Amino acid sequence: MSARPKTVFVCSACGNDSPKWQGQCPACGAWNTLAALAVPGGRATRPASRRAADGAAAPAATLGGAGTEEAPRLATGSGEFDRVLGGGLVAGSAILLGGDPGIGKSTLLLQSAAALAAAVPVLYATGEESLRQVGLRARRLALGTGALGLLAETGVEAIIAAATAAKARVLVVDSIQTMASAEVEASPGSVSQLRESAARFIAFAKETGTAVVLIGHVTKEGVIAGPRVLEHLVDTVLYFESDAGSRFRVVRAIKNRFGAANEIGVFAMDEHGLKEVRNPSAIFLSRHETPVAGSVVTVTREGSRPMLIEVQALVDESRAQAPRRVTVGVDANRLALLLAVLNRHGGIALGAHDVFINIVGGVRVEETAADLALLLTAVSSLENRALPQELVVFGELGLAGEIRPVPFGEERLREAAKHGFTRAIVPRANLPRKPPAGLEVVGVGRLEEALKAIR
Repeated sequence: MSARPKTVFVCSACGNDSPKWQGQCPACGAWNTLAALAVPGGRATRPASRRAADGAAAPAATLGGAGTEEAPRLATGSGEFDRVLGGGLVAGSAILLGGDPGIGKSTLLLQSAAALAAAVPVLYATGEESLRQVGLRARRLALGTGALGLLAETGVEAIIAAATAAKARVLVVDSIQTMASAEVEASPGSVSQLRESAARFIAFAKETGTAVVLIGHVTKEGVIAGPRVLEHLVDTVLYFESDAGSRFRVVRAIKNRFGAANEIGVFAMDEHGLKEVRNPSAIFLSRHETPVAGSVVTVTREGSRPMLIEVQALVDESRAQAPRRVTVGVDANRLALLLAVLNRHGGIALGAHDVFINIVGGVRVEETAADLALLLTAVSSLENRALPQELVVFGELGLAGEIRPVPFGEERLREAAKHGFTRAIVPRANLPRKPPAGLEVVGVGRLEEALKAIR
């Protein structure tokens, strides 16, 4: 006689389950995030592939016998997408791709699926569109989809059965929020359905060696809808990023067990779909006809690649009692800290000025290598004095006014020289033994020296 299903309450923020409803999740502290889930035995089940069939404990393996060979990769037909994935799709991996509606998630994966289908069996399962809609989009994108398997289905079991019958090496699910398992009595998109559906697809990937790619909707906060446990279950989490109205798209790896986290791929959207941008530095640099105040170029590092970006600043007298500090693409708290250092060690006070900072192109700079560029462009705007267009700047700023070195300094300098820059202001510790041809490198140890170097 089978055990009666019991009800547990699963947190949509962290995935923790509790025996009774509470206003606050005991694991993560989030409020009003617990939803009912009926499961056998009263505890949320794990994927079947992780449990022994007879209930016996699985034998332990040694580290030496675990296998250290490089996982084989499947090329997606897009160099930028392969870069974000760490070199291509890994057999048995589970990838979660999120992004705003209409940003290009389905387009990118349909293009990749069509390219992969020329070499291996691929199944594209859609729960949001009819087969006719997918076919029309493929025709508009000029894709050769003769070998690509298509399925309009929302049932998890039916999709897995179809993928098994087709011996698919790659399975694309568009989207996970539309999927439903017959084992769960809840509507698609609910916490219980998302959790169970994702677990079944991941179990299928691990058991068969099929690479499974799940498309996920995002909330208004910009995170993938549903319990955060989904991001912990999968091997790779990718996000689409874009400025409103921009034709450029950035795919960023937030988590990747088979490659570098924070790696990015850059694409341009046109009438024929998403085209990879092989030289992203060029799209983030807006060469002005004449030098303008409040603009300087820095070299940031996104994943494994150096990238040139333009930093803009506007410093204006404040008419409010509390001056404004507005940033786009950089942390506002970091800017406040840097302005305090500029006041203390550079002798330039901006306490009576509004300061606006913008990173051109919609890129978000997380690393501290842009510190020096942020301050020098603010000083340029304050004094209404343009910096040379051939100048590139990078360096981390310490609270004592010292300019600290940044990783991969020589690689950043080579990227700047490749794009025609002739002068660089960098931390003294990053001075190369032999500068790139045509590039004058000025090393500075303190903020005062950097300010003198631009005057």
